[in-house]
Amino acid sequence: MEQVAAAAIIDARGTVAGWSEAARRLTGYAAEEVVGRAAQELLADDVSPPALTAPTGTVVLRHKDGRSVPLCVSVCPVLGADAEPQGFVVTTVPEAAEALPVAQAFEQAPIAMSVFDTQQCYLRANNRAAEILEVEGYTLLGRNFADTLSAGDEPGLRFHRHLRQVAETGLPVHYESQARPASEGRKHTWTIDMWPVRSGSGEVTAVATAAVDNSEQYWARHRLVLLNEAATAIGTTLDVTRTAEELLEVVVPRFADFGSVDLFDWVLGKDERPMKRGNALVMNRVAHRSVTEGTPEAAVRLGEDDTYAHHSPPARALRECRAVLRRAGEPDFDRWLRERNTRGVGDPAAREGAHSLVAVQLKARDTTLGCAVFVRIANPDPYAADDTVLAEELASRAAVCIDNARRFERERSTALALQHSLLPSGLAGPVALEVAHRYVPSGSTAGFGGDWFDVIQLSGSRVALVVGDVVGHGIRSSATMGRLRTAVRTLADVDLAPDELLTHLDDLVAHLAADKAGDEVAELGATCLYAVYDPVSRRLNLAAAGHPAPAVLPSDGSARLVTMSAGPPLGVGGLPFEATEMELPEGSLIALYTNGLIEGRGRDLDCGAADLCRALEVQQESLDALCDSVLKAVLSEEPGDDVALLLARTRALGADRVATWDVPADPAYVATARQQAIERLARWGLEETAFVTELVVSELVTNAIRYGGPPIQLRLIRERSLICEVSDGSSTSPHLRRAHAFDEGGRGLLLVAQLTERWGSRQTDEGKTIWAEQPLPD
Repeated sequence: MEQVAAAAIIDARGTVAGWSEAARRLTGYAAEEVVGRAAQELLADDVSPPALTAPTGTVVLRHKDGRSVPLCVSVCPVLGADAEPQGFVVTTVPEAAEALPVAQAFEQAPIAMSVFDTQQCYLRANNRAAEILEVEGYTLLGRNFADTLSAGDEPGLRFHRHLRQVAETGLPVHYESQARPASEGRKHTWTIDMWPVRSGSGEVTAVATAAVDNSEQYWARHRLVLLNEAATAIGTTLDVTRTAEELLEVVVPRFADFGSVDLFDWVLGKDERPMKRGNALVMNRVAHRSVTEGTPEAAVRLGEDDTYAHHSPPARALRECRAVLRRAGEPDFDRWLRERNTRGVGDPAAREGAHSLVAVQLKARDTTLGCAVFVRIANPDPYAADDTVLAEELASRAAVCIDNARRFERERSTALALQHSLLPSGLAGPVALEVAHRYVPSGSTAGFGGDWFDVIQLSGSRVALVVGDVVGHGIRSSATMGRLRTAVRTLADVDLAPDELLTHLDDLVAHLAADKAGDEVAELGATCLYAVYDPVSRRLNLAAAGHPAPAVLPSDGSARLVTMSAGPPLGVGGLPFEATEMELPEGSLIALYTNGLIEGRGRDLDCGAADLCRALEVQQESLDALCDSVLKAVLSEEPGDDVALLLARTRALGADRVATWDVPADPAYVATARQQAIERLARWGLEETAFVTELVVSELVTNAIRYGGPPIQLRLIRERSLICEVSDGSSTSPHLRRAHAFDEGGRGLLLVAQLTERWGSRQTDEGKTIWAEQPLPD
């Protein structure tokens, strides 16, 4: 503000004869109030009147409101014809030449500076202060700051309170304030300092202020805080929809009054549909959020399609691969808003006042996933160019998290589909056991593990129960699980004892690990439990490879864990596996499971095993119901690992369903063996099977006598099929061969294979057993 001098004319009698406008601003008196009055009446009461003969000096005037106004004045006499003074022209003295640069520096400072007296009236204000207040600087002189405030000007009232505080306490004040200039739409942030100006005696004579516009720094800090929060708040889960919701939770209300996220259908794993409908883009609304409860601004319901015309800001953002800013009054914005209002969804009144929006694409790894739209309605600050940069940063971070969630969900779905295809889809309960099972996928972000279970029908009505766990998660673990399950089934067909089967399985895992050397070998580690139940002897034979021991609930006792050797995990190699054998009463319950069932955060294995045993003792109407109750009682709410549970209730085949004969090593006894078998079939009412059974018994007993050795035994088992077994003391396994036209033998096993449903042999402690099964008549 350029300094303006005040002037007054005083006649020879000391009466005010003239008064300038600047003098009015300095003292508060208008010309009509002082002209004709004695000049001495304008002086402070406690100040002696100065001699007007001095060319310059300091006077202290009494302002109209009662305060003192010290001024440096110059007196110039006006002479008459007789060369005597007829009056005086009194003016305020301009800055001295040496003080002029200082005054100019004050006026031209880029920060707003002002000086107030102790009554909060302007003594001086520089150009920047006048510019901010949007007034001419000279109009402020002498005015009380309170008179410059408008109604409801909270930042101004706060400024006034601090002025009084500094004047009264003599202590400086430093604070930050926000205000919105009348000519601008966006708030400005000011850092304000106030300090007392003291006289030589230390008395506070004025208050000086300086205000620095830190708006850019403030908004930069605001953006950094928002981005920092986005980095921790977005992507806390691997769920696409939840990630979109987290983005909106960050931006509403601090960046937008309303926000929405739309994604293409293929991102959500739905059947891919055309992304365009005519010239319009089609996406699925996955999330929206508003400062208003119920989100009345939304023109699309969650889960429904959102269509964006070619000219709309979201379509333009996707097409141009950049954030698009539009404000009210612009054609694209107005058309977009009208189109929203015509949809019949939401409340058009809630969209009134929308004045700016930013549309930004969601793109990660060079793949466009969808778009986000941010709208300001209640917030009066319109979006600016730097807001588009912030929107792009937020969208970029959210897009990466959404893409991560999409990839995880795709791999999770693939792994789950693979795992379900590899697990038994339905277990037809064998005669020897009643079975029920449950599989609970992991809820952790690591993905599905490699847990598996199986029930395998063996020869002689025996049943194998298998449960295992592959180290790691994801598709690789599921694929490894499938290979091990197939290997177990293959080895089970050979009818190996549990400890021998695990030894072969251990070798297989070691070979697989060697083939994958240097390529995530750890995922080839695994544990396994293999058990074989014989309903004839009611004995359970089992062995483990680093797997938790099963729980057993005898029909006449309480549940307990089987005491057995845990054995080394599969893939370690070079260590033996020990088998455990036990006899179970009919109706006993066997529980096989993976460690995810009894392990949990804050719970050790012993507590988990004890919980399992207690849960097994609860009476339920069925094994399926017992499976559910066990999971509910033992499993933690969010298991960190997959859980496989296999329950089996034992049955026994009584003597009325099994017939056994010792056979002498005499070819003449073959006819007797045939007759014994036919008589037993007649007693069972199975005469229809007599012809095939007679032929099978004849061939198998003859081979045992001719090629095997004692002891020889014939056994018939009647369950869902008719099983014929012949055991001998030789360990040599039989094999099929094609007999030539003129060979006298070699056709026996071929006939057995053709006439029965299946046949095979298994090694025993005494030698081997050859068996054949044929279906029972309807």
